[in-house]
Amino acid sequence: QVQMVESGGGLVQAGGSLRLSCAASGRTFSRNAMAWFRQAPGQEREFVAAISWSGGTSYADSVKGRFTISRDNAKNTVYLQMNSLKPEDTAVYYCAARTLPSMSIYVSSYNYWGQGTQVTVSS
Repeated sequence: QVQMVESGGGLVQAGGSLRLSCAASGRTFSRNAMAWFRQAPGQEREFVAAISWSGGTSYADSVKGRFTISRDNAKNTVYLQMNSLKPEDTAVYYCAARTLPSMSIYVSSYNYWGQGTQVTVSS
């Protein structure tokens, strides 16, 4: 059974940094695209960043230049480095993986999801 477990969330002041990790087990995702999404209270889940099997990346405009997605295939893990955090980045962050190697910005394109980790940015 596939499991994806996020870690690294927490409370940080505006301008600070956090690094999220998502460790997958149950299958290897080295040939698959992976991504991060987030969901704030009362809002829909939204795309944050994605990485293809070959290392290509894509970012939402709201995080471009501040967040960096990366992966370690040997560890079956994807990361999200978040710098210059803003209060509007506050949300539950979810990692996701799909069965295809190419990236997608759509929630429905991903087959596997973690349980989420809370990120709270205080002003």
